[in-house]
Amino acid sequence: MTDQLLPEGLVDFLLFDWLGLDEVLARPEHADLDRVAVGAFLSLADRMAKEHFLPHYKTADREEPYLTQDGEVRALQAIAPALKAHAEAGFVAAPFPEKLGGLGLPELVQLAASGSFMAANVASAGYPMLTLGNARLMARYGTEAQIAAFVPKQLDGTACGTMCLSEPQAGSSLADVRTRAEPEGEDDLGARYRLTGTKMWISGGDHDLSETIHHLVLAKIPGPDGKLPEGTRGLSLFVVPKHLPGGERNDIAVAGLNHKMGYRGTTNCLLNFGEGTRFAPGGKAGAVGWLVGEAGQGLAIMFHMMNEARIGVGLGAAALAMRSHAVSVEYARTRLQGRSDPKGAPVPIAAHADVARMLTRQKALAEGALSLILFCARLVDDRNSAPTPEARRAADALLGLLTPAAKTWSSEQGLEACAIGIQVHGGYGYTRDFDVEQLYRDQRLNPIHEGTTGIQGIDFLGRKLMKEQGAGLDQLDARIAATVAAAGELAPEAALLQAAWARFGEVRTALPQIARGNWQGVATDLLDGFGQVLVGWMLLDQALKADPTTEFGQERRTLARFFLGSELPRAERAFALALSAPVPVLAF
Repeated sequence: MTDQLLPEGLVDFLLFDWLGLDEVLARPEHADLDRVAVGAFLSLADRMAKEHFLPHYKTADREEPYLTQDGEVRALQAIAPALKAHAEAGFVAAPFPEKLGGLGLPELVQLAASGSFMAANVASAGYPMLTLGNARLMARYGTEAQIAAFVPKQLDGTACGTMCLSEPQAGSSLADVRTRAEPEGEDDLGARYRLTGTKMWISGGDHDLSETIHHLVLAKIPGPDGKLPEGTRGLSLFVVPKHLPGGERNDIAVAGLNHKMGYRGTTNCLLNFGEGTRFAPGGKAGAVGWLVGEAGQGLAIMFHMMNEARIGVGLGAAALAMRSHAVSVEYARTRLQGRSDPKGAPVPIAAHADVARMLTRQKALAEGALSLILFCARLVDDRNSAPTPEARRAADALLGLLTPAAKTWSSEQGLEACAIGIQVHGGYGYTRDFDVEQLYRDQRLNPIHEGTTGIQGIDFLGRKLMKEQGAGLDQLDARIAATVAAAGELAPEAALLQAAWARFGEVRTALPQIARGNWQGVATDLLDGFGQVLVGWMLLDQALKADPTTEFGQERRTLARFFLGSELPRAERAFALALSAPVPVLAF
């Protein structure tokens, strides 16, 4: 079985030749970094992912976490040394500034490195992904005392981090959150509260893989009448550690574990805050937490981590698709079946036209997803460090527009790529002997993680296009026009892209009409079509930037031609649905 994760040549091309990482490295924020340092960091990520994460990929799937009789969660112990090695090598701390022990690494490099760990073992890589997001939020919104108490422990691997949003009765509808936060005065860490309530679907919610866990919890502070405020404006954010700074166990109990079809190595918990039956700090029930930011601003602050997590889910989806493609190619090149010549010897199935078509489509979907995620990472870098305020604002607007597509297209089409991997393997594909079966099961969670596909569609159409008037679309229009103008010998494919983009322009013009109808019914299709155009443009742009005299350059051209000719037409269906009378649906 191949151990290929993210191909070095492809990543190098995407970062430097396509996305212009050199320009980012030239900024003062990254003065200590150069191509050599970036190459060493990515090579280290690839090596450590293969040595520490890949070996227990299948074991963690077979040996799921379990809950002991005394309420403790036990996970596969092979994960613990992997997480320790990952943190000690500085992969969690790397994007943080030097004053917090980091390298000030650009997001482009950080995500490329994280992709190697996710391709090797997406479940184990989920722990540091959440921890990084938690620490970043705390570093941005926490007080100096809170940062000192909670961030360094996450960066050095002592603590893992989570985000606690959903409840049994409140999944995507966070307005219905009922967890209470009762004020308990002030201390060195700020406004102190006692939390009571239940949180559901908490990835990494409890385990024995780190010394402690820091939870970021959405809850509501009751009003003078004792009632919780209604709606999302009443949500506040609290940092609630498993162990208090003095070492005492906080009042957080695991009520149960969710047993998933994939990502089995990542614990997923039902947590009771303030149960008071086993742990009660100071002899009083209620989990101790500290307010992060301002009261009532919890959801706005939490979106910092949620949007980062959406890009992270998209990266995981792209990494799983890349891994599925790598093992599928290896299998297709070595599996002998069928003959090109009736009198000849059996040939590898890769020689059969339909298998070659499937592998090409799988590659286009996987690399398209990776391209979309890394493009967003470049926008994060521009938002953070572009030389002018105007450029930073422009990057932020385009990133906001693309985030729903980055999360959704990557996870939905990454799932299709993993399905192709099973098909290429034939009967062997759906057995547990081959990785593609597990890769598919892991991938199936991503269209649900961090906001389902439907939620992302509603966000894209209802908020990004209707409410925000498509902020960032003019930038995208200019980028696509520049690519089309430079198409040269790829002019026929560029014409297909131009026509699809013009069709999307018709949708923009018709937004008032769409808003008056059942717009939520077409939102998901519209987001999918938008993603198709995005990826078609990216693959064409890459084909134009690759050296056509090389094998790699010719491959980029073939991939662009395949996608624009075979996959892009799906966008027309999506745009036609948005522009036509609503398709009737049954009432259930």
